[in-house]
Amino acid sequence: MAKEKETKTNACRLLEQAHIPFKIMEYEVDENDLSGEHAAHVLGMDPEMLFKTLVARNEKNQLFVFCIPVLEELDLKKAAKVSGSKKVEMIHVRELLELTGYIRGGCSPVGMKKQYPTWIDETCILFDEIGVSAGKRGCQMLLAPDALIAYVGMKTADLTR
Repeated sequence: MAKEKETKTNACRLLEQAHIPFKIMEYEVDENDLSGEHAAHVLGMDPEMLFKTLVARNEKNQLFVFCIPVLEELDLKKAAKVSGSKKVEMIHVRELLELTGYIRGGCSPVGMKKQYPTWIDETCILFDEIGVSAGKRGCQMLLAPDALIAYVGMKTADLTR
């Protein structure tokens, strides 16, 4: 069951400091199903409005962040093209915490340890509000896509298969 609550993650604090309006939606985490589809269902949200954050590495060991709708798959060829790489591949889950400060199921594009070049799927602009992880499992931030894009310095692109 979804519930609105005042959770303060690092990502939330950063948005507050930047005076960017957002809402927090929390839900009970199912450790056996960390999928965005599950999160969207529990929150009663259209899964096209909920974006997962993925981290990939290119042939030069450069890291890139891609935010795509939770039901979609990242097209690695499109990701490579927009990032100016020959090819990109997903990082290993075990590297996620060390590289971003976040764990699987709680990776936010806001407040990573380092600011990596970041893209968000162009479909985000179809909505007044989208959801991204607030930086911990079971916690989503809902905010205007243009505010997120401006704050993180994202670019929009066609990223899915």
